[in-house]
Amino acid sequence: MRGIPAASLVIGIASSPAERCHLARLLGGSAALLIVSSVEQAREFLGVAGTPPTAPATPPLPAATARVPERPLPPPSDLAVDSDRRVLRWHDREVALTRLEHDFLLCLADVPGQVWTYERLHLEVWGNKHLGRGSDMHSVVRRLRRKLARLNAAVTVHAVRGVGFRLAPV
Repeated sequence: MRGIPAASLVIGIASSPAERCHLARLLGGSAALLIVSSVEQAREFLGVAGTPPTAPATPPLPAATARVPERPLPPPSDLAVDSDRRVLRWHDREVALTRLEHDFLLCLADVPGQVWTYERLHLEVWGNKHLGRGSDMHSVVRRLRRKLARLNAAVTVHAVRGVGFRLAPV
């Protein structure tokens, strides 16, 4: 790459795996290349002052923060996510899913009614830490709700204010 001295360290920051792959292709000719998902991650790696001290490694948090005992959900056989074809099936009807919709719904459908935190969903679906904006996640939720409604499914993606999302009866 022109304009970058050979002894330089090039740091690329991109939030999604696809963007990180794109950066790797663009900057692949650099001798020293670091691609991370956030500024905080770059600071951690470089040991730059101003970064909060890292806590000792702890086991991952369970996805559930609460179980809400509402009406029982339909049997899991009514709602199916076909990962091979990336489709959502409700009874005999199907609708195609994007990769993000598929991964998001797989998390929620794993244990219907279980609340998944924003942070845990971001880690599982996007592969990085939740940065607080949330517009990416809300866009996926909006599309999934429309698709579930189009199938006349008896479940939807329910927001638990300030916590995350769960699969819940309509």
